Amino acid sequence: MLPFKRKLNLAIFVAAALFLVPFARGQKSAEVLPAPLPPQIYTGKRVFISNAGGDSNSLYSGGPDRLYNQFYAALQGWRRYQLVTNPAESDLVLTVSFSNPFTGENSPTGNQRVVGGSVSDPQFRLTIIDPTTRVTLWTFTEHVQSALLSGNRDKNFDQALDALVNDLKNVAGSQPPRPAPTDSSGFMERVTGKLRGSTLLVRVEDVILRLHDRMARVSAV
Repeated sequence: MLPFKRKLNLAIFVAAALFLVPFARGQKSAEVLPAPLPPQIYTGKRVFISNAGGDSNSLYSGGPDRLYNQFYAALQGWRRYQLVTNPAESDLVLTVSFSNPFTGENSPTGNQRVVGGSVSDPQFRLTIIDPTTRVTLWTFTEHVQSALLSGNRDKNFDQALDALVNDLKNVAGSQPPRPAPTDSSGFMERVTGKLRGSTLLVRVEDVILRLHDRMARVSAV
């Protein structure tokens, strides 16, 4: 004889499955699950930061190494990774670079002419590399908003750098992602999370409550 609690859990699981199978078949398009994240990104502890340089950044103060210096300082303050000076000792290599590709030329607009000639798209790129296989694991790109005044350009530089660091934080985090639950409670948790507020969920919950009430009466006899 199965214990009452196990009977109840089994009945709930079967009832939910019977209602969800027709619903899943009726979906017009299947939900695309997120692709796996390379585990080195959130399990790695030692990082080597590489300065890949790039185009001239004479529009900004701080010299050609400003991006590298500020990115290095930001990761020191984060304290998520241990920064090493030898790439052979690292679990990950983070390569930062600056590019300012030419995208076109300003043209007259009505009776006014836009100040300046060429139009560019300054941007930062962060590439995460596996030092063992030299395979690129992840890449981030953040664009630096243009400005006429040098003070505003420097402020936009800092904002783009903050966004680049936040991109890394959102992927790497401080803890590895929690594995998907495999038990019946985890199944119900995923179901209710996706179908919350739907009429189907209301019907499933109604069936579960009725089963629970009936099983309780049977157990009491």
